[in-house]
Amino acid sequence: MNDPVTMRRQLVAELRRLRADRDLTQRYIADELDWSPSKIIRIEKGSVAIGVTDLQALLRLYGVEDRAAIDRLVDMARGSKRLPFNEYREKLAPETLRYFAYESTARIIRQFEPLFVPGLLQTEEYGRRLLEGLGYGPDRVETIWSVRAERQELLDRDELPEMFFVLDEAVVRRLVGGPKATQRQHDRLLELNAHPSISIQFVPFQAGAYSGMLGPFTYLEFPESEDPDVLYIEGPLGDAVIRDDQDVTARYIDQFFDLEKKALPITDLDRALSLPSG
Repeated sequence: MNDPVTMRRQLVAELRRLRADRDLTQRYIADELDWSPSKIIRIEKGSVAIGVTDLQALLRLYGVEDRAAIDRLVDMARGSKRLPFNEYREKLAPETLRYFAYESTARIIRQFEPLFVPGLLQTEEYGRRLLEGLGYGPDRVETIWSVRAERQELLDRDELPEMFFVLDEAVVRRLVGGPKATQRQHDRLLELNAHPSISIQFVPFQAGAYSGMLGPFTYLEFPESEDPDVLYIEGPLGDAVIRDDQDVTARYIDQFFDLEKKALPITDLDRALSLPSG
């Protein structure tokens, strides 16, 4: 355990457990330490790093006296401060950056997308044309694509996480950037799908109405068995929600498995896709 993402996840999980074991509320902690309630909430969500001084104050309040335990948590706090993608913190939402950090350490990635090719699978040509079509200006396109290209570096690892993608058929039928750009994106999907760690499927139009029409989501699982699974849902305005409470995540993993049953392999899609020439 030496990467910042894992250290922060385990640190916040330990802090939540210590508070729960003592049956203390977040409001009580905030009052006792003269913090704003939002501060302890952000710390326990992992959306901000906790400094050593604040951590030691929390541990005193929780009655933690074991020096080895304190030193271990302090080391985790120090090591977790530098998360991946931090250079974009002034340009992208904190929850989005936190998700990207989680994604980079996940053991299994499961994603459902009804509207466009997921960022991890996009060609640069498709991705930039998509962002322009969504109305983003040149600077914003450059920022988002730079982050997306950095995320795609995980596809170059010797050992990839297991990745399962389910798309709506509309994703692969829609022309983005013109017929040739769209065909090159389809070819990329087929290339990635050939990797033993990657599965790409689509829900055909003939399936009719189904639960995925409610919106996209991503479900992450991690190497450490004690780490909770993470659910990521991004709204249409760029607002994002990260959840790791089991009553919520359990419903979504069941939904994903149901989507897989409805879906067909991407190789079953007509290669030509009836694309017009040009």
